[in-house]
Amino acid sequence: MSNYRRAYTPGASYFFTVVSHARKPVFLEERIRQALREAITSTRIHYPFIIDAWVLLPDHMHCIWTLPNNDHRFSNRWGMIKRQVSQACAGNVPPPHLSISRNKRRESGLWQRRFWEHQIRDENDFQRHVDYIHWNPVKHQHVSNVVDWPYSSFHRYVKTGLLPHNWGAASDENSKFNFGE
Repeated sequence: MSNYRRAYTPGASYFFTVVSHARKPVFLEERIRQALREAITSTRIHYPFIIDAWVLLPDHMHCIWTLPNNDHRFSNRWGMIKRQVSQACAGNVPPPHLSISRNKRRESGLWQRRFWEHQIRDENDFQRHVDYIHWNPVKHQHVSNVVDWPYSSFHRYVKTGLLPHNWGAASDENSKFNFGE
């Protein structure tokens, strides 16, 4: 079994990628979005964190969280969120064929087992990841313009004046992003 190493720094900001089991496009179903919203709200009551940016796509999501200064337990938070969403949606999501290992651990068929995280290093790294999050629906060809994707913190950034409404549009000078992929 792999030995995963995670960077646990209290008060740090982290970029996350969380994926559905077998990349099934389940995250745009209303009941799952609602369960996700409720699980995040509930988790933040017990384990606070700031949501800096977020995008929800059909089969995965990206987000940036900033943890409290005395706390580094993002894995606990993701565990709570995943568990609450799975419980809320039990019976509503068609059960996929699960491996013996997943059945033994009583895992739902909603989530990929792990998630990917990256500790944000500095302001430039933070900005690049926010841009990546907001650009992701265009990258995956779900929409032509960032503003057209409804499940993104981009709209909050526009509302608060942090980004212009046409950010990432073909006429925008910033539209040619290179995220090193």
